[in-house]
Amino acid sequence: MLNENIPPIIIIGAGQAGAQAVISLRAEGFLGPITMIGDEAYAPYQRPPLSKAYLMGKFERARLFLKSDSFYEEAGCNLILNASATAIDRAAKTVTLSDGRVLPYGQILIATGTRIRPIPCPGAELGGLFYLRSIADVDALQTAFHPGKKLVVIGGGFIGLEVAAVAAKHGLDVTVFEAMERVMARAVSKQVSDFFEGAHRAAGVKLITSTGVEGFEGEGSVSGVRAGGQLYPADLVLIGIGVLPNMEIARDAGIECKNGIVVDKFCATNDPAIFAAGDCTWHENRDGDWMRLESVQNAIDQAKHAALAMVGKPKAYNEVPWFWSDQYDLKLQIAGLTKPGDEVVLRGDPAARKFSVFHLRDGILAAVESVNQPAEYLMGRKLIGEGVKVDVARLADTSIAIKNVVA
Repeated sequence: MLNENIPPIIIIGAGQAGAQAVISLRAEGFLGPITMIGDEAYAPYQRPPLSKAYLMGKFERARLFLKSDSFYEEAGCNLILNASATAIDRAAKTVTLSDGRVLPYGQILIATGTRIRPIPCPGAELGGLFYLRSIADVDALQTAFHPGKKLVVIGGGFIGLEVAAVAAKHGLDVTVFEAMERVMARAVSKQVSDFFEGAHRAAGVKLITSTGVEGFEGEGSVSGVRAGGQLYPADLVLIGIGVLPNMEIARDAGIECKNGIVVDKFCATNDPAIFAAGDCTWHENRDGDWMRLESVQNAIDQAKHAALAMVGKPKAYNEVPWFWSDQYDLKLQIAGLTKPGDEVVLRGDPAARKFSVFHLRDGILAAVESVNQPAEYLMGRKLIGEGVKVDVARLADTSIAIKNVVA
């Protein structure tokens, strides 16, 4: 039973973190009004399948949504779509919306996520250039996805390579440009980069690393990409060069921001009535490093911890981060965060398309990257959380079960 006398909570952002916050707030006994504001036409939905199964056409749109529309009504959540929050007045404790409405709040959760990083090149305004962040982006890209078309992908990160894999399966002629010396360089070890580069080349994808894009050419619509001093023909271009945190509403309200909205271990900002969760936050991870994580896990877990703090049950955030990527028949699963100088242990044979790369720090398991080895990934994630030391020789020996490698 809702109690209208309890000061309302406003959730700015209708994504993974926002949806989880509604679930957790109600589960933890919050009985006051909740309003969630989203700038898309859709209720909260999953983004990871967009560049994988949804783009491939093997994932129905209805399956993207995290909850049914009836859930929000039943949870007593006023879901406002196609509108954005434009200002927070901390003194008056109000949120102004793009349609002019002004809503009072008791507490706020900012879960605004990120937006695509636009490419600053001549010709970026041409037709035929696509980004991939939303359902609408994928729907638009699919209309141009035809066998034989020349697709140029700018950026060899997860999104770029996932789209490249889908395109190659669809019979497109795919070229990927990556400015760094190897693909997924910020996210994975050299062993994993090398393996995926080989897999893409075997599928017919042309990978060009250490090469930045200089511009796009065409009349009205793109016909070529200039990179490394050469012109490459293109019928369409997918740009995946990263994202930017949506932190402006917090910054403009005087909330501390760096490379994201600064939050403490309880997901609170420097205003005790305002919290933040998900891709937009700058936070201290379990290793003591400050960072911004673009991860479903982080969005879900920070939303849970923010909800706990908002109902007076604060619990410090100390979760093991995890990520995944699907490319062809390869499932890459990562747990933990790597650092330069980690001791690296290869377990299994990449040629068999089933292996793991473990990262040790002072003998303690710090991270694992697994390809088509879900059991090793899950056990690795568990051992990372426990902070245990492992025996390197036993870890490298595939005849020894992964659960038996603790030193």
